[in-house]
Amino acid sequence: MIDLYYWTTPNGHKITLFLEESGLPYRVHSVNIGRGEQFAPDFLRIAPNNRIPAIVDQAPADGGAPLSVFESGAILLYLADKTGRFIPQDLRGRNEALQWLFWQMGGLGPMAGQNHHFTQYAPEPVPYAIDRYVKETARLYGVLDKHLADGRDYIAGDYSIADMACYPWIVPHERQRQDLADFPHLRAWFERIQARPATGRAYALAQAINTAPTVDEAAKKILFGQDAGTVRR
Repeated sequence: MIDLYYWTTPNGHKITLFLEESGLPYRVHSVNIGRGEQFAPDFLRIAPNNRIPAIVDQAPADGGAPLSVFESGAILLYLADKTGRFIPQDLRGRNEALQWLFWQMGGLGPMAGQNHHFTQYAPEPVPYAIDRYVKETARLYGVLDKHLADGRDYIAGDYSIADMACYPWIVPHERQRQDLADFPHLRAWFERIQARPATGRAYALAQAINTAPTVDEAAKKILFGQDAGTVRR
């Protein structure tokens, strides 16, 4: 049994995609980040960066005590190794999948996240920041589109954790001011994943958990008002 600490963000969706695809039994513990639940002491014991997602594996492979894992990329890799699924088993294929997993963690996610912040949530428009992050998001879309141009169905051959990491960050493409028509190979890949039954189940779960996904003023203060003092407290 996997205990999943989750909210309905792109990083959260990565893990429900994996769990729905793999069939691993799991329980969802919702952590409403707009209401500050990520700062609860019980959650911080398993996720010291006060971010979702996090998991606790109640039956780790070593037979020991329950094992907690935080950070979405680390969770995907842990679950892939636990199940032996959704990561290539050969040296070169595994290396390719991990490169694109870390590309998402270090590039697509952070840049699209800044794009969201300055286009959707900043208290006043900052034209330089908007231009910077919209363009960088487009560049990253272009990188993935070019990679997929050789006719492959998925990023690293078969469907893998690399795809699960990237797909949720492409879902809000309109809010990122991106047109998938400009990236035909990426669009075909996106539609291929969107059509998978497990993807539908993962996103249906999100809609059932977060029925009012508006970021209000109180939530903005919690999400965007933290500093080192938050950690010290």
